[in-house]
Amino acid sequence: MSPKVLLIDPVRMLPSLLVPLVGVLFVGGFSSGSYGWAAFGVAGTVVFAIVRWFTFTYEIVGDRLETKRSLISRSVRTIPLERIRGVDVSTPPMHRLLGLAVLKIDTGASGGDEEAELDGVTLEEAERLKSVLLRRAGRADAAEAHVPDATVSTPQERPIFAVPRKWLLYGPLSGAYLLTPFALAGGAIGLVFQWGDNLGFGRRAAWTVGEWLWEHPYLLLAFVLLLVLAMPFVGGLMYAVFNWDFVLKRRDGYLVAERGLINRRSVSLESQRVRGYEIVDALVERWAGVVRVWAIVTGLGDSQTRGQLLPDVPRDVAVQVTGEAIGPYRAALRPHPPVARNRRLFRAVFPWLLFAALSGLALWATGITAWWLLLVPSLILAGAGVPLGLDRYASLGHGYDGVRLAVRSGSLRRSQAVIERRAVVGWRLRQTWFQRRAGVLTLIAGVGAGKGGYSALDVSVAQAAEFPAEVTPEWLAPFLAQPPAD
Repeated sequence: MSPKVLLIDPVRMLPSLLVPLVGVLFVGGFSSGSYGWAAFGVAGTVVFAIVRWFTFTYEIVGDRLETKRSLISRSVRTIPLERIRGVDVSTPPMHRLLGLAVLKIDTGASGGDEEAELDGVTLEEAERLKSVLLRRAGRADAAEAHVPDATVSTPQERPIFAVPRKWLLYGPLSGAYLLTPFALAGGAIGLVFQWGDNLGFGRRAAWTVGEWLWEHPYLLLAFVLLLVLAMPFVGGLMYAVFNWDFVLKRRDGYLVAERGLINRRSVSLESQRVRGYEIVDALVERWAGVVRVWAIVTGLGDSQTRGQLLPDVPRDVAVQVTGEAIGPYRAALRPHPPVARNRRLFRAVFPWLLFAALSGLALWATGITAWWLLLVPSLILAGAGVPLGLDRYASLGHGYDGVRLAVRSGSLRRSQAVIERRAVVGWRLRQTWFQRRAGVLTLIAGVGAGKGGYSALDVSVAQAAEFPAEVTPEWLAPFLAQPPAD
């Protein structure tokens, strides 16, 4: 690693040492001895960082990458280049100031974690290693497929799409970022309870403040309302920080997604292992006409982060970009039987009607006015369940265009998966007791990528038989062949 990383490692270790160091200073009464022990702890982190830097090396040997760590014992990790699924380069703030980067290598065989991490190489070395590793991995795959080496030896880069900065205004539509103010408030409360004793005011003081707020509910309500009002602003800010200057490009047979303001991250996905994509939109996003897109890739760890192809963009743009980057889907989705609509309406309305009936019965039996507080919201939610159930039914669908199949479901979070036919490795039929009564079932396409299976919910028995026969007719031919006549 670059020796500049020695300026970063001690700083990164300080948060884990902060509580012990503060404790030492308080216990020692801020005497010269306590300051000495605190300085000794800081010096220990520096020595540990130097030892770790001095004992770690990496090397590309033939068709493999070797990382070595040796102090008391020696550890050697070997990664065959043909097993590399992707190489990510990120530049956290301190690394960027020093011209360094973090390079992560994913082989898809480590349970979601990267197989190797080179933390502290120079930017030039990171780009060189990324180019070398991906190109050699491509050559290894080409050799297995008997493709001439000339087709993969020349590095090429072609931009596919750059997300305009004005589209960062779609950030507050993404529900995950809207909860950021509550997450920050919860983290602050947790730090108070964790460090309160070490900082001198104790946990009892925190409990006293909480009890005082509970006795003044209007202040607590004002604080909650403040967090709610901050949701679109703080959520939009966090969304912009993570997705700043989002660029999707093609390089050396890889799809490369680059994004980030503070921590610039570059993720590479091997095109040969991309099996499709998933288009997702929440209810508010659907009203605004925007969607998010993830790639469906074999052997990809942390696919929810590494597999993102596009943040919130208009739907027609997402369809155009995914068609160019992976391949278009050219068929309409087929509707599911009307009984599927009845099932969704029942599940969206009946529980609230039942709750309203019980509340009304309790109100009639007891005459307590408080039951109105349960009865009225239950009736409102039951009424809201009608459009929700109809929307959930309208979102159902499946289809096949001869090259790719698609399945779609959901309402509050609607997802449409588009999968290449060659990615399907099996079919599974599942039927609950209620589905048997309704005459429908769930058809699951088994895929050796992404989530491992994608479901067409509440299809008819005829659709469950016809769709697999249409997509993979050769699998069913032996079972459908008629015996020869006598």
